[in-house]
Amino acid sequence: MMGLGMRFRALVAAVGVLFLAVTVDAVADAKVNSVRLWRAPDNTRLVFDLTGPVQHSVFTLTAPDRLVIDINGATLGAPLNVNTSNTPITAMRSAQRTPTDLRVVIDLKKAVTPKSFSLAPNAQYGNRLVVDLFDNAADAAPPPTPTPSVATVPAVPVTPTEPAIKLPPAPAGKRDIIVVIDAGHGGEDPGASGSRGQREKDVVLQIARELQRQINGMKGFRAELTRTGDYFIPLRGRTEIARKKGADLFVSIHADAAPSAAAFGASVFALSDRGATSETARWLADSENRSDLIGGAGNVSLDDKDRMLAGVLLDLSMTASLTSSLNVGQKVLSNIGRVTPLHKQRVEQAGFMVLKSPDIPSILVETGFISNANEASKLAASSHQQALARSISSGVRQFFQQNPPPGTYIAWLRDSGKIAQGPRDHRVSPGETLAMIAVRYQVSPATLRSANNLSSDELKIGQHLTIPGTELAAKE
Repeated sequence: MMGLGMRFRALVAAVGVLFLAVTVDAVADAKVNSVRLWRAPDNTRLVFDLTGPVQHSVFTLTAPDRLVIDINGATLGAPLNVNTSNTPITAMRSAQRTPTDLRVVIDLKKAVTPKSFSLAPNAQYGNRLVVDLFDNAADAAPPPTPTPSVATVPAVPVTPTEPAIKLPPAPAGKRDIIVVIDAGHGGEDPGASGSRGQREKDVVLQIARELQRQINGMKGFRAELTRTGDYFIPLRGRTEIARKKGADLFVSIHADAAPSAAAFGASVFALSDRGATSETARWLADSENRSDLIGGAGNVSLDDKDRMLAGVLLDLSMTASLTSSLNVGQKVLSNIGRVTPLHKQRVEQAGFMVLKSPDIPSILVETGFISNANEASKLAASSHQQALARSISSGVRQFFQQNPPPGTYIAWLRDSGKIAQGPRDHRVSPGETLAMIAVRYQVSPATLRSANNLSSDELKIGQHLTIPGTELAAKE
């Protein structure tokens, strides 16, 4: 008769085999149902849609160039069919290495640098495996010509009343003011959706293109886009693009959804004070960020400063950027209110990632709620897109006419007395005095006291002052 110890060991072994079988089944439970592809100017993104979480590894092979993706705990649920034109990919094939391990081999035209990561399910997608193929800098493929998808809003036509304007360059030595326009979302991130299939990523790209066209029609201004087609850019990558382009202003365009389909109205956001504080701390803690430049022209670097001085410089830069952001945001909001209802009557503040640049004034414009059927229809109309873009460009122009960066054509116009100076708004920052503000705006303290009904020179942090305008007539 089998001893108690022997029977116990046999039972343990049987349970172990059963547990192993269950584990294998569980690990092999995920399926790769599809793959999606987007082409960006400097990379190609592949997204594998999965029915569950997996483990994976990625490596490259040469002669010929190939990328191998091993997806452990998965089987192929459907053919991997994608259009690889205008990408470094020539073909994609797959095979089961084991019943629970899928291998995908991507044949390449040239070497790439891969980066991969997994994404957990969200409201729109299940588990995903993302593989980015970065072009080599020396032979990066040219940006693709955007191809509209079925749900893409048609491109905004240039109508006879909105001609494309080509202006002569500004005088030598007087640079353009650079506005970087960021169309939110893109690629596998469609953003919010409308009741008739409108997608935020498509609508905001059309508005961004129209805004770029209008700003480029203003002498002394130049507009650049963070993305020119339907592809994804990480949030911090968007502000990095703005920094590399030497942006004087960053404008992010969105069209959000709300839990209530009745919600409506446009909004403008700037970074919150709390967000500014946490971002300053993050920059100081990150040695790589500390070596970056602050100031669009690269006037101040942090890599040779001690921590306290670097903190002061960053705090001053962030405070100045936030003040300018609120100022330009209010002008944009006032102009938008003339063409569409507003959700809030003042500039809101939040910790949006794309607003967290310590050296570039940044605003986020919610052009309306795409979840509202009426607003979704308006947002898809070229006439409304033109009106929205015109209101944003007007606010931007008004701000920079009053606060032109030194060395720009607009600053030259102002200093030459060729543009009028309207009233300006100033938000009092820590350490500022009435005398300092008077010197900054070239007015007398008495003029400031009179314009703001002040009985003394005492100011409060956050207080708004009206800076009187000049009486000069526009001559340009």
